[in-house]
Amino acid sequence: MRIDAIHPEGWKPAKGYANAIRVEGASRLLFVAGQIAWDREQRIVGPGDMAVQFGQCLENVVACVRAAGGEPQHVVRMTVYVTDKRAYIAAARAIGTKWRELFGKHYPAMALVQVADLLEEGALVEIEATATIG
Repeated sequence: MRIDAIHPEGWKPAKGYANAIRVEGASRLLFVAGQIAWDREQRIVGPGDMAVQFGQCLENVVACVRAAGGEPQHVVRMTVYVTDKRAYIAAARAIGTKWRELFGKHYPAMALVQVADLLEEGALVEIEATATIG
């Protein structure tokens, strides 16, 4: 299986995501439901802290991918829902550090959407993902 980031000719490089991802070869698709900043006991970690919650969400996504036999670099699509885009931007450096810890320099095709609220009380971020596992 081969996974390639696609960048249209003449475009400036995307920062922190890929504009498109191409997957070639035999693989299985994994659809990861929206993951919030729950720990194993379903308690929200990092109340009020966007960076801590984002990190826990990423850890939860990676745990699901690994449980299906994949690795973080197999994530090809991610949608991030935040309740406050300004808090996300303010936490960008800490979020980037956690990203590199879990995903290295692998960036899937991504979208970030600000929403009015999330289902679970105290959740600031939710991340859903699609992975292709060869």
